[in-house]
Amino acid sequence: MIATVPAIAAPILALVGPTAIGKTALSLRIATRFRCEIISMDSMQVYRYMDIGTAKASQEEQRLVAHHLIDIVNPDEQYDAARFVQDALAAIASIHHRGRIPLFTGGTGLYLSSLINGMFDIIKVPDHIRANLRQRLEQEGRAALHRELLTVDRESGERIHCNDTQRLLRGLEIFHATNIPWSQHLRRQHQNQTKSPFARLLLVGLSCEHEVLYDRIQQRSIAMMGDEFAQEVEGLLARGYKADLPSMQSIGYRHMLAYLAGDCDHQTALSTLIRDTRRYAKRQLTWFRNQQQVAWHQVEQPDMVLAAVNRFLNS
Repeated sequence: MIATVPAIAAPILALVGPTAIGKTALSLRIATRFRCEIISMDSMQVYRYMDIGTAKASQEEQRLVAHHLIDIVNPDEQYDAARFVQDALAAIASIHHRGRIPLFTGGTGLYLSSLINGMFDIIKVPDHIRANLRQRLEQEGRAALHRELLTVDRESGERIHCNDTQRLLRGLEIFHATNIPWSQHLRRQHQNQTKSPFARLLLVGLSCEHEVLYDRIQQRSIAMMGDEFAQEVEGLLARGYKADLPSMQSIGYRHMLAYLAGDCDHQTALSTLIRDTRRYAKRQLTWFRNQQQVAWHQVEQPDMVLAAVNRFLNS
């Protein structure tokens, strides 16, 4: 059964694209010019105490423009697409009530798809299945669980990277809870999806040359992997958040954890981070490129984006 989003007539904007391409800077320009409030569409920025590794907007930027769905759960809490849709709808309603325009920005494609196309009702995963998989993750490692996912759900296994702990666990949780592969659930959703509930929705995608994006990723990674990020990760560990949590095994955090544990030197951690982030960005681009509703613009031409938003809002 598809859980649908109620019809919304007021305008909504969304700015999407791969990590490090420059969504944050442009979203602030759009928001200040068109009286928007920003709704984060990032599966990691929901976590408290995880700021540097998730590239959150700074406190100054958040004071300049109101942000939603940032710092709303602890790193050991589960947060998924179903909860995102619920929280996003509440944010949309409050923003429209204030006479402002919601501006989604982020790179989590599943969140966008669930919001626009609807999603299956929440799949209940028994606690013992979730606990067993997390125990196996700690004992057997990601590679073993990824091999199992490839066996029971090859489509999802090929889509999900071995190091993407959160989605790796989710894929196995859904299979063991329903005996139906996650890919099959998603295929049914696609076949049964209805017209978008948003009567006025503009989806803007940012793109650039691959070499330019890869350079941006390298520069961001170098800037991130400094002493302040090490202190942030050490602080998370001191708060009692274990290294094997899905949130702590995300891009950036698992690389710093490996360095702090002495499993690799700093240069190796940095090189691996750059490699994994580039692979992630490639997967993001592939996903968004398959969405026919997205209007693509070059990130080097922000005025073209602002003009497109202006035309949309005045149409």
